[in-house]
Amino acid sequence: MDRVRQPGSRHQMSVISTHSFIKLLKLHREILVGRIKNTECVLDNLIKHEYISGEEAELSQQHPTQAAKVRKILDLVESKGEETAEYFLHILYQASEVYANLSPWLVEIQYQPSDHILTKSVIITDAVCQYIQKIKHDLRQDTKFVTSYVQKEDTLLDDTYTESLMELINAVNETKGNISHLEDLFSDTGVINEDAETVFVTGDAGVGKTILLQRLQNLWSKGELCADVKFFFKFRCRIFNSFKEEDKISLRDLLFKYNCYPDKDADEIFSYIRQHPASVLFTLDGFDEINVDCDLSDIPDISSPFEPTHPVALLMNLLRGKLLKCSIKILTARTGTNLPLRMVRKRVALKGFSKDHLLRYSKKFFKNKPHQTSVLTQLEANPHLCSLCSVPLFCWIIFKCYEHFQATCSSQQLLGYVTLTDIYLLMLEVFLNRSSKAGLNKGNKSQNETFKAKRDALLRLGKLAKEGIENSSFIFSQEQITAADISEEDLQLGFVKNTGHYDGCGNQSTYEFLHLTLQSLFAAFSLVVDEEISAKELIKFFSKCDSFLTGARANVLLLRCLGYSTHHRKDPFETNEHLQFTMLFLCGLLSKTKRDLFKHLASTGSVQRKHSALKAYLADCVKVHLKNLPKAAFEEFSRVQVLPRFVWLLRYIFETQSEAIANLAAKGICADYIKLTFCNAFSADCSAIANILRHRKKSIALELDNNNINDYGVKELIPCFDKLTVVRLSVNQITDDGAKVLAEELTKYKIIKILGLYRNQITDVGAQFIAQIVEECPCLRTLKIGLNKLTSEGGKLLAQAIQKSKVIRDVGMWGNQIGDAGAVAFAEAIRNHPSIRELSLAANGISAEGGKSLAVALKDNRSLEIFWLTENQLNDEAAELFAEALRFNKSLLHLWVINNKITEVGAKYFFEILKENATIEEIWSLTGFSEVYRTGGGYRDREERGHGLT
Repeated sequence: MDRVRQPGSRHQMSVISTHSFIKLLKLHREILVGRIKNTECVLDNLIKHEYISGEEAELSQQHPTQAAKVRKILDLVESKGEETAEYFLHILYQASEVYANLSPWLVEIQYQPSDHILTKSVIITDAVCQYIQKIKHDLRQDTKFVTSYVQKEDTLLDDTYTESLMELINAVNETKGNISHLEDLFSDTGVINEDAETVFVTGDAGVGKTILLQRLQNLWSKGELCADVKFFFKFRCRIFNSFKEEDKISLRDLLFKYNCYPDKDADEIFSYIRQHPASVLFTLDGFDEINVDCDLSDIPDISSPFEPTHPVALLMNLLRGKLLKCSIKILTARTGTNLPLRMVRKRVALKGFSKDHLLRYSKKFFKNKPHQTSVLTQLEANPHLCSLCSVPLFCWIIFKCYEHFQATCSSQQLLGYVTLTDIYLLMLEVFLNRSSKAGLNKGNKSQNETFKAKRDALLRLGKLAKEGIENSSFIFSQEQITAADISEEDLQLGFVKNTGHYDGCGNQSTYEFLHLTLQSLFAAFSLVVDEEISAKELIKFFSKCDSFLTGARANVLLLRCLGYSTHHRKDPFETNEHLQFTMLFLCGLLSKTKRDLFKHLASTGSVQRKHSALKAYLADCVKVHLKNLPKAAFEEFSRVQVLPRFVWLLRYIFETQSEAIANLAAKGICADYIKLTFCNAFSADCSAIANILRHRKKSIALELDNNNINDYGVKELIPCFDKLTVVRLSVNQITDDGAKVLAEELTKYKIIKILGLYRNQITDVGAQFIAQIVEECPCLRTLKIGLNKLTSEGGKLLAQAIQKSKVIRDVGMWGNQIGDAGAVAFAEAIRNHPSIRELSLAANGISAEGGKSLAVALKDNRSLEIFWLTENQLNDEAAELFAEALRFNKSLLHLWVINNKITEVGAKYFFEILKENATIEEIWSLTGFSEVYRTGGGYRDREERGHGLT
């Protein structure tokens, strides 16, 4: 069906409105001849409004070239009079998709339609443009609502969507800053490989990958995103699991048959897409969910868009750029999924809700201000619950439960729920009662009664979920649903939904659980309730998960010793988060707090045996995991870098809520420095960490750099601060509130030796709390607080505290903005300081004036060995004073002042002082020049290639 452009509102009069439209067409005739590539749309509209006849239109198309056809149409239009000429311009104006290259010209001539012409509609008959509009219409319909756990309660995307924290990640997994706007996904900022075309977005289950793509799709469909993109094809990667091994399709089939089929001229549209690949955007959701037995390296290159091949091979060649090269792809996957860097243009990690995001989301969710205030107050009273809200999916579930309790006048009830299992069981309870038209607190129906009444239905769904989890399958056919005896009533509970027809022909319905985590919960429910599954088989299920885990060799050996087979061939697409969540929920369901619930659902003996087997297994896991990891000496510590899997072990133990298991696990920690960097730990994980470490009898060092801890996580660590001699929380979104908690706790115990807070969001307000720690903790020797938001005021506070400290040795302040006032304060701090050995004031906006103060103070310092002042505004005058200071200071070994305003004149001052100062080892003052530095008793040249400490 042709699309009709309805008349719009009239704007101010155009400057051409009083002139002849026929003269205008004649004046710009060659522009029109050169830019009009589609004559069908013009002729159809002229015929529709009877400005020309069908015979006249047919005659105009008998010319051999496009230019000749356009000239004939212009002759015809000019011969029909002013109104026809004006309507001809109106067609070009309204059909902007068809005549996009004429839009600048229409702006230039200031064209605006008259009132009379506005009454005449324009139909879009161009096949490509009609197809684009069809895609937009379909996407607008598909993405308008967010599907909830109760399918009758879909909510508008615009009313609920809240952006979450997005971080750019470089090739070596380092954070390189945040993404503030969705458009930034397509910018050149943070590009790893400019020849690649795939933006790779990763994040944990529930962190918002799918809804991010839905937001992109919705914005594009409304013309609010990526104006240059004409075609938007969305796929869920689960579709590729529905194909058989022998299936083969072409690129055209993938685009049209499995996405959006054109109403006409498919060949013409496909030809246009092939000729304009840069106008195509793909979103591919859930790359990790592809479950095929193949090797990425074995997939052949395919460059022909017509050659049928296996759909997975087709996908991989799209991502490689072999097909539709220059098209844009946004690919999502769960954390830990790898994509070769040669295929990755940009990497983005979704980190969930920060404190500000949570506040914005709560305002959208709870329109009633008192309700909103009540929820936020209760969350603040339950830090772990608040921490769970950093994951958007968990936040939605918690808010949904709050919403229900508010409706039943028992809004305080959720405060008693602690673990993720508690929250998910509560969510099931709420919606099971809704489906049975009974309120949670109406008729005194308890949770035990609710689950007992629905036991058989839940078990049927659980067995289906378990089968899928074991086979990494998330899509179920109608045959599988029937074979599992799942009735229509079971489906009406709302936990499994019909996903339509993946084969493109409507031959078979398919089903899936509403979310991966929900499928995991049902699988765990089956493992506990199904009495045909023994305790030994339960541990086998754990061993299956272990065999997926990188670095799980230690536990594989343990399980082999117990007589369990752990052989498994790793699928290149396979990830294990679905198994990990199943194990997490299994730990929660087998906890002592759930015994009362499960005595109504399974025999007490069966549940007890499974609990005992789980307890022994978890304690051994922690011990063996740490024992078999290499240890490295770090200062006086024995440091062990644990694997991301260790975080899951801690989560499992926390979920059991067992003091005995936590105590056994604590005894298994054989190192005194635990390094948990880049483990994708969230704030809620700090509850799990503290749950173990608080049982330690000895002190321990904890490094949590490069995670997503934030202020809530700092609060969750409170139970174990009395054990921590090292606290490293760099790159963790910590603000002044977190700094306040650190000050309150660390100054209680005064055992902290190293405090790392690099690249957070601490301001001058937080600086006073950090200064308090420096002043009151007599063991603190290292402070790293670079790349925060400190100005001269914060710099002064810290400098004054450092001046008072008698033990501080290493201070990293790089990347703030303390300026000259802060530099003067630090000059006073280092003058005659007894202990400071290393100081970085790099990239702090320090000019020559601040540099002079530091140089003068350096004369009186006898402890400083390394001094970083790179990327400031020091000049030759400051360089002369630093060189002069080195006549007196014989303790400084390394001075870095590159990326300042020091010229060769300033460098000469340093060169000359080397003749007098026999202890200085290196001075770096000029970027890109050869610098002289001392090694042993002589000199040699070394080219500067770096930019100082970061």
